[in-house]
Amino acid sequence: MNNTLTLIRNRRSLRSFSNRTIEKETLKQLKAATLQAPTAGAMMYYSIIEVKDQLLKDKLAVLCDNQEMISKAPLVWIYLADSQKWGNYYKESGATERGNQKGITFRSPGLGDMHLSMQDAIIAAQTTVIAAEALGLGSCYIGDIIENNDIVRPLLNLKKHTIVSCMLIMGYPKNEKRNLKPGIRCPEENIFMENEYKEPHLEEMSLAYKELEDNLRKQNRLPYDNKGTLADYYYLKKHSSAFMENMNKSAEAFILNWK
Repeated sequence: MNNTLTLIRNRRSLRSFSNRTIEKETLKQLKAATLQAPTAGAMMYYSIIEVKDQLLKDKLAVLCDNQEMISKAPLVWIYLADSQKWGNYYKESGATERGNQKGITFRSPGLGDMHLSMQDAIIAAQTTVIAAEALGLGSCYIGDIIENNDIVRPLLNLKKHTIVSCMLIMGYPKNEKRNLKPGIRCPEENIFMENEYKEPHLEEMSLAYKELEDNLRKQNRLPYDNKGTLADYYYLKKHSSAFMENMNKSAEAFILNWK
């Protein structure tokens, strides 16, 4: 197995960091690697906010379910889906005016633009994750940043056609031996499909997630006195949670704001 595949296989989310400062050269390499991410039409429909202000880190930690690790992380990057800059560029460069002379009416960025820019931002983030591993850094995605659209937008001074896509916290691990066990994932036959979508039902889902369910049962973490299933676990913990209710409200809000 080559080095890149080993990095991908061994990567784990890191939620506790050492006090070691990230060197300027390492940060430079991380940024350079991130910018090599695939992007729609080479337009780089994304921007990244590096959160350096400690007070802002502290606020984000509270907003994101009081996760103190955010305020302690040496490096916090917020990835934005960003069509705002291209709309500005078209108008300020005169492209819209020249297009108008050719009968082309300017349109505001639509949901297709939003979809592309969200893809660009996520692809860039995952490129960062792999580059960080190669540089000896650990990382963790913070999904809770999506929950608080109404607070996050003014906090980060976001404009109409910018949306928080995701947030990464990064730093050096406290323990170099953190990757002792492989992560539990579905067998490939339960994810990869040929030529068309094949809808999974109870039998396929039970087989796909059997190892994860068994692992949680050993840890006595399943609901209903550990007699429940993995479906019960995620139905209660994720699907019907206040977290997902807020996530869906925020997603609806930023889509409506974009439109």
